Amino acid sequence: MTGSLIHPVILCGGSGTRLWPRSRKARPKPFIPLIGDRTLFQAAIERCSGSEFADPIVVAGASHVDLIEAQSAGRPIRLIVEPCARNTAPAIALAAARLQPDDVMLVCPSDHYIADVAAFRDAARAAAALAHENWLVSFGITPDRPETGYGYIKRGKTVSGGYAVERFVEKPDRERALAFLESGDYSWNGGIFAFRAGQLLEEIATHRLAMSEAVAKATECGSQDGQRFLPDAECFAAIEGESIDYAVMENTSRAAMVPVAMGWSDIGNWAALQDALPSDEEANHNVGPAEIVGSRNVLTVSDGPRISVVGLEDVCIIVDGDEVLVTSRAGAQQVGKLGGPSDQ
Repeated sequence: MTGSLIHPVILCGGSGTRLWPRSRKARPKPFIPLIGDRTLFQAAIERCSGSEFADPIVVAGASHVDLIEAQSAGRPIRLIVEPCARNTAPAIALAAARLQPDDVMLVCPSDHYIADVAAFRDAARAAAALAHENWLVSFGITPDRPETGYGYIKRGKTVSGGYAVERFVEKPDRERALAFLESGDYSWNGGIFAFRAGQLLEEIATHRLAMSEAVAKATECGSQDGQRFLPDAECFAAIEGESIDYAVMENTSRAAMVPVAMGWSDIGNWAALQDALPSDEEANHNVGPAEIVGSRNVLTVSDGPRISVVGLEDVCIIVDGDEVLVTSRAGAQQVGKLGGPSDQ
């Protein structure tokens, strides 16, 4: 593998609890088919395939290794098995430590949906070019609504193939989100990044020295088991978990972004899934047996029992095994807070 290849790093963390009951601990969101027949993980792997991409690095916990190996469909992968969850900054640092300093890594969540793969790959090439120039690059997703559930990136001066980042903005209220949309200066932060591996490790050492040292020691004392790399568990457990946004992107002076419109969704809840799916003339969508009468903007998903809906608007009804969820679209963000579902 040469430095000219893009090295995909697929992150398989998170539990997907807001998509309960279909997403559960034993088989979370990345590993279930939600749009079409492929899982989100399989789609992420396929997006990062072709002559310009190296074999992907997949970072995941031990409980999901069998799913990953089964769903990688025989494609060569490099698997890093996290001893415990420590958020995205340590996970990405582990991958960087397994690469050559000049390798460009393309960091992608495993559980997002992207409709326009060609646009994604164009953005990946632009981001990789900036990363070769020691920029730490975010994908800036073109917003199409005043979304309050995402962080935002404000673009700054033009740089080759993209923009410097003026600032990162936490999830806004609706009034601020509407102002961001109208200004045209803001993009959604989709959690997709490109870094030169050596540059990223230098930035982590500058801003989070303890994390840098622990990742280096966990890597040095780790072991290889076939295609699986096992970092030292004791060293890795000592790391204080933190997101890449907080640990690096909001602190570096070399943050850049490439704008991209690619039909992106994080499929963060049932309402978001409904928005990513085709709908009928009443904005309804059903998966599995259902009849919808006199209703609008309804999502039904069933793995068996028939769902019948009459006279409702803006609801999601999910049947999976012996569990049933009924939520308004507005309440879909709260599903992850349910306290009692089995196998949550």
